[in-house]
Amino acid sequence: MEVSFSKEIELLRLGRGEVFHGEGILAITKALLQSGVAYIGGYQGAPVSHLLDVMVQARPYLDELGVHVEACSNEASAAAMLGASIHYPLRGAVTWKSIVGTNVASDALSNLSSPGVAGGALIVVGEDYGEGASVIQERTHAYALKSTMCLLDPRPHLPQMVKMVEHGFRLSEASNMPAILELRIRACHVRGSFVAADNRPPPVSTRQLMENPAAFDYMRLAHPPVTFRHEKLKSEERIPAARRYIVENGLNEMMPGKRQDIGIVVQGGLYNALVRSLQQLGLADAFGHSEIPLLVLNVTYPLVPEQVAEFCAGKQAVLVVEEGQPEYIEQEIATHLRRRDIQTRLHGKDLLPMGGELGVEVLVQGLLAFTGAPPAASDWLAANQGRRSQAAAMLAKPLPARPPSFCIGCPERPVFSALKLAQQQMGPVHVAADIGCHAFGTFEPFSTGHSILGYGMSLASRAGVSPMMQKRTLAIMGDGGFWHNGLLTGVQSALFNGDDAVLLIFKNGYTSATGTQEIISTPQEDAKFASSDKAQSLVHTNRTIESTLQGLGVKWMRTVHTYEVEAMRRTILEAFGTDFDGLKVIVAEGECQLERQRRIKPWIAGLLKKGKRVVRVKYGVDEDVCNGDHACIRLSGCPTLTLKDNPDPLKVDPVATVIDGCVGCGLCGANAHAATLCPSFYRAEVVQNPKWHERLVHSLRSAVVRALQPA
Repeated sequence: MEVSFSKEIELLRLGRGEVFHGEGILAITKALLQSGVAYIGGYQGAPVSHLLDVMVQARPYLDELGVHVEACSNEASAAAMLGASIHYPLRGAVTWKSIVGTNVASDALSNLSSPGVAGGALIVVGEDYGEGASVIQERTHAYALKSTMCLLDPRPHLPQMVKMVEHGFRLSEASNMPAILELRIRACHVRGSFVAADNRPPPVSTRQLMENPAAFDYMRLAHPPVTFRHEKLKSEERIPAARRYIVENGLNEMMPGKRQDIGIVVQGGLYNALVRSLQQLGLADAFGHSEIPLLVLNVTYPLVPEQVAEFCAGKQAVLVVEEGQPEYIEQEIATHLRRRDIQTRLHGKDLLPMGGELGVEVLVQGLLAFTGAPPAASDWLAANQGRRSQAAAMLAKPLPARPPSFCIGCPERPVFSALKLAQQQMGPVHVAADIGCHAFGTFEPFSTGHSILGYGMSLASRAGVSPMMQKRTLAIMGDGGFWHNGLLTGVQSALFNGDDAVLLIFKNGYTSATGTQEIISTPQEDAKFASSDKAQSLVHTNRTIESTLQGLGVKWMRTVHTYEVEAMRRTILEAFGTDFDGLKVIVAEGECQLERQRRIKPWIAGLLKKGKRVVRVKYGVDEDVCNGDHACIRLSGCPTLTLKDNPDPLKVDPVATVIDGCVGCGLCGANAHAATLCPSFYRAEVVQNPKWHERLVHSLRSAVVRALQPA
């Protein structure tokens, strides 16, 4: 049961004149339908996951419009969907997380942008850049440049964002170039409103089928020798057509200001932060009207030379506010100005940092140097620094670091506990980590993983290490990564080359790190609810991964339930010690705890409301037995297993304790058993709405306990 988007789906039905209120990414989703999109695909990833999630759950409504929706296995397959727009007047949109997703899709994008498109092709990417990002710090701009695709960076204002989606399709059709719409986290989650329009059923759709295919046209293939002609078309026809459309439709915004001696050119996505920074310096009012003229680039590629020249001419200096490196926009503007012999001084990365997110504080510092604002204008920065110093002085010592961690009861934590125990016996091994929830295993207390090379790439990434190691190497990936890339780049390659390695697959049933989207190995609904009353995650009845591996020829394979720490430890030792020469696969099976809790909490609440008996498992620590060694915590890292003061006044060391929030997964007890730790853990069953005989037994037990206690 994925997260429900029923309310969001209702917003997609809004018609002409109705007002939409919500987040930016949902506004983009509505704008796609208003633009007459015919097909939508993609692969989930922050900060644009909701676009595909909402569309997938809205399939019944989209079927009414004739719009096809497909959840793709990876970004490459999503990009390949856009091939429908090469020959046919079909508007298509795909989405994924950039820059990693764009890397995966790059082959298809190159082969799409070379012949160009007839129908509008729009790629909505989450530009996950900055301190809050979960990926490498790169930008999409380089892909737009190298492959000659239009790059839209809309100002984070819902009416403007919706407008840029609609114009994105038209710009793509006018220039025959695919268009990329990049959305930062701040744009995806900005809230606002806009007046909706009617959704447009596409003229060619699943309800209005084409009778015949397009005629063969070799010019529409990304294949030599026509690719040489494609390259000329980019510069001779497509870019000029795009520039004409940008100017004629006013996609970039020129905002006048009182000061005519200076100006600022800003990426559209950074507009809100820039205006807030100007307000702090007294250079913009509460309504966002700037005293300094602004050129807001809602389209950052291609730039329009005449537009840039017109804005910069006659000014003493212009500041380019561009996030990230290299400074593509600044360099291009400098080229356009010098070719026209416009000697306006150009500033950018000389006043702003090369790397990192351009937040308000960072921008204020750059603007202070650019505008020559009086010293009083820096009072806001000084006040911020003063508050930081005051907060630091109030702390007796620095706050401890709080690295990301597995969810409470996560089925992947026990496997890392077992791996830690196994390495105590067999010694350290090289571990190729992967992208996904299991990447949290790289943090304490496990600190496991030597490399992360790409989603599903762990088994492939150890190929150069294995031949150089006395011990076998271990590759870790999730079932999401297995289907995304690992099956072909890792498993197939290892089998073909006869590699002697160990692969550990976390089979939690979902692509969990991006919002628990369902995949081909998701357990069936009947299995989910049949096991809802179990203390631990269900054992899957879906054995797609196992049967696929067997079909490929994997000879050594074990499936172990993740919470069985001792069994997992033995299996890992067996994999590293067996005489079998070849790929060894351990399938660690246990359902994502978040998804399980989403399912069972309403179910339990319903039982309690009906007055039915419910048993909840809870684990605890006997304070009299705990010796303060805390090996249990070092093997677990569970947030609900922590410390408290020792109740015995003669003992100094704190004792372990299980706090509220425990979901009863049993890991702490399993670790204690597998590692032969102190027997301080106990398992209790909390019974709600007990039967009459249970109440009677409880009363008798309580009476006996009271009688045995000293007066």
